[in-house]
Amino acid sequence: MSATKGDERRTALLAALEEYLEQSSLDDINIADISRRAGVTRSAFYFYFDNKAAAVAALYEEMYAEGFVAAEVLGGEGSVHDRISTAIRAIFVGWGNRTHLYRAILDARAASPAVRDQWDAFQQSYVDLVAELVAGERASGAAPDGPDAHAIATALLDLNDRTLERLVRAPEGFDWDTHLESVVHVWLAAIYGRDA
Repeated sequence: MSATKGDERRTALLAALEEYLEQSSLDDINIADISRRAGVTRSAFYFYFDNKAAAVAALYEEMYAEGFVAAEVLGGEGSVHDRISTAIRAIFVGWGNRTHLYRAILDARAASPAVRDQWDAFQQSYVDLVAELVAGERASGAAPDGPDAHAIATALLDLNDRTLERLVRAPEGFDWDTHLESVVHVWLAAIYGRDA
C-alpha cells in the first residue's frame, strides 16, 4: 500500500523535526521552521500534532518499536547472560545513535502529560516483558524467589532509564563498555542473586 499525501506530509514534518533536534534543543526549535523545512504550512503541522511535544512523541513511537524488538531478545535462545547483554547493548546502541532524540523525549516528557502517559505505557510493556523473564527463571528453579517480579523489573528498567539519561549527557570518552557490563551485572545479580 503506497503512502498517501497526508502520510508524506507527516513523515516530512517528523524528518524536519529530527534534523533540527540534531542541532538544537526542543525549546529552541519553532514550528514555523519545522513546517518550512518540511515544505508544508504551519497549519499543516497542527493538523498532525498538537504541539512539538506531540511530534516528539511520534518519533518516540518509532524508537519504541525498535527498542521493543531488541527487548524481545530476552525471550530468545542462548544463555540468559548473553540475552540480557545483547538486549541492553542493542537498546543503548540504538539510542546512542540518536541521543538528540532521547534528549528531546526527556524534555517533552517533563513538559507534557500526554508524553508522560505514553512513556509510562511504553515502560509498562517493557516491565511486563522483564517480569515474565524473572518469573520464568524462578519457575524453572534457575533463579531464587525474591521480591515481586514486576517490582524487580521496574527497578531494572529505572536503572536503564538513568543510564540512557547518562548516555545523552556523558562526557567525551566515557567508558561505555565497562559501564554497560556493570549494568548487565546488576541485572543478573537482581534476578539470580549472583552473576549468571
